[in-house]
Amino acid sequence: MRVGIVGCGKIADGHAEQLRAIGRADLVAACDREPLMVERFAQRWSGVAGHAEMAEMVRAERLDVVHVVTPPDSHVQLACQALEMGCHVFLEKPFALDAAGTRRILECAQANRRRIGVNYLYNFETPGLRLRDLMAERALGDVVHVDTSYGYNLGGDYGIAVMGDPAHWVHRLPGKLFHNVLDHVLAKVVPFLEEPVAVSAFAHRMRPDSGDPALDAMPDELRFTLAGANGVTVSGMVSSHARPVSHAMKVYGTRDTVELDYAARTLVRSARQEQPSALGRLFPAWVQALRFAGNGAKNTGDFMRNRFHYFQCMRVLLDGFYDAIEGRGEDLVPHAHILRVATLIDGIVEALERPA
Repeated sequence: MRVGIVGCGKIADGHAEQLRAIGRADLVAACDREPLMVERFAQRWSGVAGHAEMAEMVRAERLDVVHVVTPPDSHVQLACQALEMGCHVFLEKPFALDAAGTRRILECAQANRRRIGVNYLYNFETPGLRLRDLMAERALGDVVHVDTSYGYNLGGDYGIAVMGDPAHWVHRLPGKLFHNVLDHVLAKVVPFLEEPVAVSAFAHRMRPDSGDPALDAMPDELRFTLAGANGVTVSGMVSSHARPVSHAMKVYGTRDTVELDYAARTLVRSARQEQPSALGRLFPAWVQALRFAGNGAKNTGDFMRNRFHYFQCMRVLLDGFYDAIEGRGEDLVPHAHILRVATLIDGIVEALERPA
């Protein structure tokens, strides 16, 4: 298969790296309306032809697959155009600006019998894959509640870019700062929720005034709750100020509870006291230490086998996406989950816009 990338920003290099790593397709082209971006990308990735427009790139390079890594306000137009030209499409998150746009892309993919994927990579991080196995084994019993947290480091490279430029595309999103990461948060919890889902949310700004109205109008702390028709509830936090920067989830089940740390790539069962009195309080810390040591040993093994790099989870996801294209598996991220994520984001944005 011949692959082209649309958009030559920072994340495009992650896609190029993992495409080369899985060896399932040839990255032959890239396009961006900024000529310098294309030129520099082609210099970093040999054998890549540069183009200014996607349609021209698809025709000239006879592409089979297009990775769209542009800002999300362009996704509906670009994804549908590529699908109608006969390409399979892999999209960066956010999938689209809203559920209506999401539905248009999914319907276009079905109408043209092409595969559509999205970079919900953290579902395929080590703890996410282990959680999937535990759920299949029903090791947790019935899930009753999920607590999830995600940190947005405004002092990091990306945060500085967003805060330093009031014209940055993140400021154009309906949910602004939060909209850029809510896909990652919600993609992990939608498998536990049955529709309809009740949504409540509130947000506020903790950082001091900057003097720029566009920046000061943007909250940096979000809390939300979700309640599924099946009785499962979710509490969520997106925080720019909590330290250390968090990327974690806790899943409470009727048989057992597990805690996932996506940054440290650990999953451990929660501590429980099984012996009486003071002796019973002595053992859990040691049991937890052994469980973390087991995670450390597995991570060390993955490191030695070159399976511990930053985008290992994207590699797993892309491998599955190309399997689906070749008819050797189903979509790793079902269309229903993509649409449910978009619907929940709409619900959170709507809740934030309601008068207090």
